[in-house]
Amino acid sequence: MFVDGKVYLGTSTQAEYLDLKLANRHGLITGATGTGKTVSLQIMAEGFSRAGVPVFCADVKGDLSGVAVSGETKDFLEERAQNIGFDDYVYEAFPTIFWDLFGRQGHPIRATISDMGPLLLARLMDLTEVQEGVINIAFAYADDEGMLLLDLKDLRAILADIDENSDIISRRYGRVSRASIGAIQRSLLVLEQQGAENFFGERALDIRDLMRTDKDGRGVVSVLAADELMQSPRLYATFLLWLLSELFEELPEVGNPDKPHLVFFFDEAHLLFDDAPDALMDKVEQVVKLVRSKGVGVYFVTQNPLDIPDPVLAQLGNRVQHALRAYTPREQRAVKTAADTFRPNPAFDTKEVITQLGVGEALVSTLEKKGVPSIVGRTMMRPPSSRLGPITPEERKQIIANSPVAALYDQTMDRDSAYEELQRRAEAKLREEELQLEREQKDDFGDLWDTRTGYRDKYRDDRPKTKRKTSQSRRQTPTEAAVKTFARTVARQLGNQLVRGILGSLKRGR
Repeated sequence: MFVDGKVYLGTSTQAEYLDLKLANRHGLITGATGTGKTVSLQIMAEGFSRAGVPVFCADVKGDLSGVAVSGETKDFLEERAQNIGFDDYVYEAFPTIFWDLFGRQGHPIRATISDMGPLLLARLMDLTEVQEGVINIAFAYADDEGMLLLDLKDLRAILADIDENSDIISRRYGRVSRASIGAIQRSLLVLEQQGAENFFGERALDIRDLMRTDKDGRGVVSVLAADELMQSPRLYATFLLWLLSELFEELPEVGNPDKPHLVFFFDEAHLLFDDAPDALMDKVEQVVKLVRSKGVGVYFVTQNPLDIPDPVLAQLGNRVQHALRAYTPREQRAVKTAADTFRPNPAFDTKEVITQLGVGEALVSTLEKKGVPSIVGRTMMRPPSSRLGPITPEERKQIIANSPVAALYDQTMDRDSAYEELQRRAEAKLREEELQLEREQKDDFGDLWDTRTGYRDKYRDDRPKTKRKTSQSRRQTPTEAAVKTFARTVARQLGNQLVRGILGSLKRGR
């Protein structure tokens, strides 16, 4: 059943294949919980890998990790293979790299604040339009001042500096209110509590490490551990969207290659579109429409086709539809929508069959020559060649230890960036203030100033009766006091913060 240039999916009245030349026209896997979507994703990942196409997928439940090890003989798998005529069914493992934003179940995967950009960052923090404007000002100010924004402490330092110099910044870039900065700072605190500090930083991910092949020419399957990440759904969705936009921005135009350079599976796709602002939706639609010319195929995985906006849904040519339930009006609309998107098969009523499909059974329609959808077929999906189910923690550790990227991402970096630059500026300002104070005191007391001790001679009774400056002119403002305190302690605190960060991360990983 294995054919060059095609991915075997299963058998209806005939073998159902996905043509590699049209695999970058994107796709959709939908179906209710427990109907076999994850296994369909797994067999498609196997097929692409076997054809030399790298794959990226998020493992929401842990089941996809089984792609890394060979399958085990099971009666129901052998029976399925026999029933569909899958005579060359074999068990095999596929080259796999495990990733994890938290660095616990795979190699750490990171991006810098600058890489993320203000639009996605505002989406991640669920900011208002006014607050998003402040984030844009922060990016512009950092760029103009030549300061890198790499991690959360850089962004926090920039916001504090904007707050300190709000009058100057407002005249230059537009009004910035303390209320907006305070709201953004609180959002940053929430991000930290969700573990985002593990994601923002360096070494940042090089997308070429997602496009590897092994020595046998098989595409490497990159599996993102997302079971813990799904507890922060906005971080999950924003990260995958950032990764997709990076592929779009970094890869060259290739037109219509014989096979994709990468296939990207976006599981729990509804999280990308839930409550997304119009500006972000426009960006998603643009990326999905144009990224195929970069040789990237995007496959959305979700329960309900109504989760995908119509402009995006129209771009998804290769479809695998598992069973849907029709108990509620919305579910009934979903069944009708799914049925209407298929090229009808005169042998059955598509709308009726969608509610009758068994586990591991799906309606399949893929693009044929000239991009025309095939007639929908009621298909028994083929059994996977890799393990059906998760691998053990010991197997995962061994695979991670032997990974080709182990030495690249497992150590963090902390380059000189906005935080360090603003620290130096604060220290320089403090030194200048201290020198100015010393000059003023010398002017006030003349030769009664002891240059050795830096104090007045309190035992002299013939102090000049000059009029001293009022206490109001000498009193520090709360902001000045905060700057001085920050500058005096920042060197010590920086070391402590790094230690706390490292210890905290290790503690959470236990």
